[in-house]
Amino acid sequence: MKIIPAIDIIDGKCVRLSKGDYNTKKIYNENPLEVAKEFESFGIQFLHLVDLDGAKSKHIVNQKVLENIAKETSLHIDFGGGLKTENDIEIAFNCGAKQITIGSIAVQNPEFCFQLIEKYGAEKVILGADCENKKIKTAGWLEESDKNVIDFILDFQNKGIQNVICTDISKDGMLEGASTELYQEILEKTKIQLVASGGISCIEDVFLMKEIGCAGTIIGKAIYEGKIALKDLQKFIEN
Repeated sequence: MKIIPAIDIIDGKCVRLSKGDYNTKKIYNENPLEVAKEFESFGIQFLHLVDLDGAKSKHIVNQKVLENIAKETSLHIDFGGGLKTENDIEIAFNCGAKQITIGSIAVQNPEFCFQLIEKYGAEKVILGADCENKKIKTAGWLEESDKNVIDFILDFQNKGIQNVICTDISKDGMLEGASTELYQEILEKTKIQLVASGGISCIEDVFLMKEIGCAGTIIGKAIYEGKIALKDLQKFIEN
């Protein structure tokens, strides 16, 4: 199972939110590259990089942060936040993203996203299925849709999507454990590679995500708040 730390960016700084609420912003480091290099020094190979300014403004904003991390590390970066147009997506790939995560645009313009899968290949495009009470939310989680998360994933699975990041927004940043039952249901009803995101609070949660069959887990606040030590993640990766 992939260990995928998250770096969320506002104003070029590494931050975390609680339940996606921008008013709960906490700055952890002024220099995201420094954070990324520390992850890499502990044997971590993957990074989930989110442009929160982009998600709010609906176009890519922090591409310079992406470019710097891609140039200065060998991390495999998946990038999301504000990717609404072909131009945004080309910028992300040109700045060094190995994969892009599409969320809001997948709800608002699924046909465009199906074309992206055809153009770039399913291995390059990750579906972001961010939900609350099983309903997909968009626009940096500020807007709710009427889409059920499992139906949403199945629609994209039928069009070739292979990789899905699912965040239960009610758990995100709360350090109360992941949405295990939701992830088990998704794994039972779909055939995708599922990356669990939101609520990971301790190393036991990481082992639980592996046990239920997740392909990866995204870890954010638990690292920044010292609930999970990077050396413990290193051991997990080595084993």
